[in-house]
Amino acid sequence: MPLPEAFDYWIPDGLDLAPGDHVRAPLGKREAHGVVWAVKTGPETRKLKSVSEKISGAPIPEGTRKLVDWAAKYLVQPPGILLRSVLRSQEALKPSPTETVYMRGQAEPPRLTEARGKILDAMERLGEASAADLAREAGVSSGVVKGLAESGALQSVTRLVDPPFDDPDPERPSLELTRLQVEAAGVLRRLVKAGGFQAALLDGVTGSGKTEVYFEAIAEVLRTDPEAQILIMLPEIALTEAVLSRFEKRFGCLPALWHSGAGPKARRRAYREVAEGRARIIVGARSALFLPFPKLRMIIVDEEHDPTYKQGEGLHYQARDLAVVRGKLEGACIILASATPSLESLTNAEAGRYVHVRLPARPGAAILPEIGTIDLRETPAENGRWLSPPLLEAMRETLERGEQILLYLNRRGYAPLVLCRKCGHRMVSPDTQSYLVEHRYTGRLVCHVTGFSMPKPRHCPSCGAEDSLTSVGPGVERVAEEAKHLFPDHRVEIYSSDTSSGAEIVESMERGEIDILVGTQIAAKGHNFPGLTLVGVIDADLGLAGGDPRAGERTFQTLVQVAGRAGRADRPGRALLQTHQPEHEAIQALLAGDRDAFLEAEIMAREVLGLPPFGRMAAIGFMAQNPKAVEDAAADFAAKAPVTDGVEIWGPAEPPLAVVRGWHRRRVLVRADKEIDISAYVRAWRSRVKTPSSVRVSVDIDPYSFV
Repeated sequence: MPLPEAFDYWIPDGLDLAPGDHVRAPLGKREAHGVVWAVKTGPETRKLKSVSEKISGAPIPEGTRKLVDWAAKYLVQPPGILLRSVLRSQEALKPSPTETVYMRGQAEPPRLTEARGKILDAMERLGEASAADLAREAGVSSGVVKGLAESGALQSVTRLVDPPFDDPDPERPSLELTRLQVEAAGVLRRLVKAGGFQAALLDGVTGSGKTEVYFEAIAEVLRTDPEAQILIMLPEIALTEAVLSRFEKRFGCLPALWHSGAGPKARRRAYREVAEGRARIIVGARSALFLPFPKLRMIIVDEEHDPTYKQGEGLHYQARDLAVVRGKLEGACIILASATPSLESLTNAEAGRYVHVRLPARPGAAILPEIGTIDLRETPAENGRWLSPPLLEAMRETLERGEQILLYLNRRGYAPLVLCRKCGHRMVSPDTQSYLVEHRYTGRLVCHVTGFSMPKPRHCPSCGAEDSLTSVGPGVERVAEEAKHLFPDHRVEIYSSDTSSGAEIVESMERGEIDILVGTQIAAKGHNFPGLTLVGVIDADLGLAGGDPRAGERTFQTLVQVAGRAGRADRPGRALLQTHQPEHEAIQALLAGDRDAFLEAEIMAREVLGLPPFGRMAAIGFMAQNPKAVEDAAADFAAKAPVTDGVEIWGPAEPPLAVVRGWHRRRVLVRADKEIDISAYVRAWRSRVKTPSSVRVSVDIDPYSFV
C-alpha cells in the first residue's frame, strides 16, 4: 500500500514470526497480505490488532528488504510501492502444483482397439503427456487413456508442474578466448575471488566478445559458492533468445527467465525457484532486479547504457543504478557491460569507483566497420524517396556479393505524420497532442503514446475533402516499401517492436535468408548477423534536436551500436550515415573513431551546466483533467520550494506533450549541486504542500524523458 511506514501488530501466542515472513493481518475492514519488516520486544501500552496468520512461502530476504527501504527514500516513494514490485506472484508462495503424466508401460493391452492403437501411436510421438494431451493428440476420449493405464500398457507418474531449474555446469568448455579476452576475464575472476561488493565496467567495442568474458566471471562465482545466485539483466526481451542459446552452450542448461513477455506459469515458477534459492542463474528485464534473491552474488547489466533501463511510468527508477545499489547492499559483484558506456559509468570508472576493463578489438579476422557519411544537402534522395544515390549504389554492390544489408530508422510504422493537402489539418490522437502514425500494412493510424488506433479515414475530419490525407516523412514500413520496389528480387523484412515474429526474423537473418532488414532501434542491440556487411542509417540526425541533455550522447551510442552490426564475421563491413549535419560533433567523433574526444566535450558541457553526472536532477509532474486545476497546483507547489543554496527550480512549464489521454500536464524541474541530497530536498518540499485530490503528483529522480 502507498503508506509512509509500516503498521504495528501484536504477535499472537504460539505464532513464530521473523522479519521477511508473509502474513495476513486486518487492515480496516478486510484482511490484507503483508510482510513482517521488524519484530520488537519489550513493553507495549498501545492497543494493537493481532496478526491473523502466517502465510507459507519463502520469506523476503534481508537484502531485498534493504533495497526496498533504500529505494523508497531515494525515489521519494512510499515503501509499499517498492514492495509491490517485489511481491509479483502470490501463487508462487505456495508449493508447486502437481500433475499426472503417462508414459509407455511394460505390458501390452489385452485388446488392441483402434482407439487404443491411436493412443499408443500418440505416445510414441509425445514420449510422455497428460491424459488430456494424449487424448487430444490421438483424437479419442481420455477414458481410453485410463483403460490403458489400468491394463499396464501405460504407466502414470506424478510430476511437479513447476520443476526446479537445472544447475549450470561451470566446468564445461568455453569458446577459445583471445589474449585480450583472457586478460579481461582474468580481471573479473580476481574481483570474484576478492569477495564482497566489487564493481567493474566491461567496456568493449561491438563484437569484441563481452558476453563470453562475463560468462567466465559467472563460472568463477559458481565454482566459488555452490549456492550463489546470479542475475543477468538485458534491456530488451528480444535479446534473450541470443543470450539463452549462448548460455546453454557454455553451461549446459537454460537459465530462469523473468520478463513481461513470460506467461503466468513461467513467472510463478521463476519467482518460486528464485525465492527458494534453487534458481542459480536468472536472465531478466529491469523488473528482475526486485526478485527476492536469498543469496545474490553477482549482477550483470548488459548494454548498461541503454535508456530502456529507466522505468518511465508508474514507479520511476533507473535499473542500472539500483543494480549497483543492490550489489552493494548484498555484498555482490556487479559488472556493467557495453560498447558505448553511459557517461555516468565512465565517470565512475575514471574516478576509480569501478574497475575499468577494456576490450578494444574484435577477435580473429573480424574488424570494426568503415564508417562514412552521405551529406543529404549535396546528394539528396529523389522526391518522395528516402534512399540517397550513394546508399543505393552501396546496396547494389553488397547484394551482388551475396551479402546482407540493415537499413536503420528509429521510427515505427509507415509515416510519422498524416496531414490534409487541402487544409493542412494534422491527424492527432484524441485527448493527446501526439501525432497519429500511419501503419500502412494494417491500414490504421496509431498513437505510440496512448495506444489509440483508428482506421485511416477517406475524408479529412476538418474540411471533409476526400482522399486528401497524405503521409509525411518515413517510417520503417515506408523505407521497406521503397527497398522492395527498387530490389524486387530480394527478400526485405521489417524488424521493430510492432513485429509479432521478431525471434523468427532474427533467426532468418542469422541464417542469411533475408537480404535487406529494415529495423528500428531493436535491430541495433546485441544481435550477431554473420552475413551483414552494410548498415545504412536513413536519418542520422534523428534524436539530435530537442531539450534532452543526453541527446548527443544517445545519438552517438545508437550510431555506434547500429554501425557495429556490420562486419562481425570474416568479411569487412561498412556503415553509411545519411545526414543533414555531417559536422555535428557526435557524427564527427564516430567518423574519426574518437570516442574519447566526443565524451570529453560532453563531459565539459555537463560539468559547466551542473547536469548529471556532475549534478543532480529531479522532475515533479502534475496531471489533472481540469487545465486550471493543474496550472494552479503546479504554480502553488513551485512557490513553496525550500530556498537552498545550490538548488535551481525551473518551471512550472508545459512539457512537449501537454495533454495525454485527456489529462493536462505541467512539470517542474529541479537541478541541484552534486553534494546536495536531492531526494531529501524533494521529500521535505512535498511535505509542506497539500495538493488537491484532483491533481496527481509524481516524482522522478534523475529523469530521462523530457516529453
